[in-house]
Amino acid sequence: MKLAIMQPYFLPYIGYFQLINAVDKYVIYDDVNFIKGGWINRNKILLNGAELRINLPIEGASSFKKINEINVGKNRDKLILTVNQAYKKAPYYNDVFPLLLDIMSCEAPILSYFLKNSIIKICEYLEIKTNFILSSEINKNNELKGEEKVISICNILRANEYYNSIGGQELYNKDTFSDNNVDLKFIKTLTVNYKQFLNTYIFGLSILDVMMFCSKKDITCMLKSYEIL
Repeated sequence: MKLAIMQPYFLPYIGYFQLINAVDKYVIYDDVNFIKGGWINRNKILLNGAELRINLPIEGASSFKKINEINVGKNRDKLILTVNQAYKKAPYYNDVFPLLLDIMSCEAPILSYFLKNSIIKICEYLEIKTNFILSSEINKNNELKGEEKVISICNILRANEYYNSIGGQELYNKDTFSDNNVDLKFIKTLTVNYKQFLNTYIFGLSILDVMMFCSKKDITCMLKSYEIL
């Protein structure tokens, strides 16, 4: 069984969904510390030819709290209006903007549940069939840290393959995983190009940008545009 474990992010870039699409089960790592100033509640979109950072409102943010200990803010109208301004003339706006409204209307107060819902909604739109589980729902030894904790989750869920993004090469060792009967693999996202209005292409924006400009068929091809190392 192929498994990936990753913190939840707000409308993450296409590489995040490539990782989801590559595995059978995806663990949303929500019982680890929130990274203040990171990308858990932030992302980038295209507005007037330039990238713009957007923020999901949250309450009680602290690097001393777990992701599942932080609440989502209720004032989301500004973000919705900004996205509307940015993409109202995009070719797939009529399909994708209602999806965003659905995501933003989620009443789950806890950040990890809100983000899980948003990720699942996008996967449903893109017809990705991967199963999801929150790490906080797994009966495990929470005293373990880093690599040991990840390997423990792999063993509990009986995964024989563990997939991680290319940045994980600095964190995880293939021999250590192999010693625990898990084959460690890394996904390297290849360049994904598509037309963004008449502007120079900007890589690494939110999946929202991809969906606004590309058909589901084209995105399905993009989801496979990676190398396994």
